[in-house]
Formats: sequence, structure tokens, C-alpha cells
Amino acid sequence: MWEAWQHKVTFLVVYIREAHPEEGWVVTPNRDEGIRVNDPTTTDERVEVAASCAINLAIRMPVVVDEIDDAIAEAYGALPDRLYLIARDGTIAFQGEPGPWGFEPNVLNEAITKIVS
Repeated sequence: MWEAWQHKVTFLVVYIREAHPEEGWVVTPNRDEGIRVNDPTTTDERVEVAASCAINLAIRMPVVVDEIDDAIAEAYGALPDRLYLIARDGTIAFQGEPGPWGFEPNVLNEAITKIVS
């Protein structure tokens, strides 16, 4: 989707609070892949974890990081993940359901198609 729309839509990944830190809910797939992340306690630590995540997942679109106060995650109800489309005027044009079950890129793609076309 990013490849198809990147010249008409600005995409950002907003890295928020770690969903599966060592101090919290550790999931088997993380263990299987050797992923062990401590829950950052400072914004700098969160930036380091986000950078590692972006590199390991080969994320090609820009990644920004929510401050340690979680203001963005709280404002958008983003934990653990959520898709949004923000219109040029700053209004929310599309709000996906909370992930992981509501994380449906195809529905976001349909919303982009309606706005951009």
C-alpha cells in the first residue's frame, strides 16, 4: 500500500509503548525469534527500541516515536496498534478498529482510494 500511494499520501509509523516487553506480556513468537525488549523508561530508550524494530523489520516508511508520556497513543487509542488516515485539513478521515484483530490495511486502502480519487 505504501508503495502504491507514497506519492500522494504521507505515511508514518508511530512507534508507541512496547506491547510485549520483558516486564509484561511476553509472547511465544518473540521468544522463537529471539526478541527480548525491556519496557523503555525514557523517550531516548524508546527511540532506540523503535530504531531496532524499524531496522529488523526493514520498515521503509518514516518512523516517529511517541514520547514516554504516551500522549499520542492515548489521544488516538492506539495501543497495541491502529490505522488512521488524517485528511489535509487535520481531521480524521478514517479510524481503524483496535489491533491486532482490527488492523486491516485493506480497509485503510479503501478509505485512501475514496479520498484521493
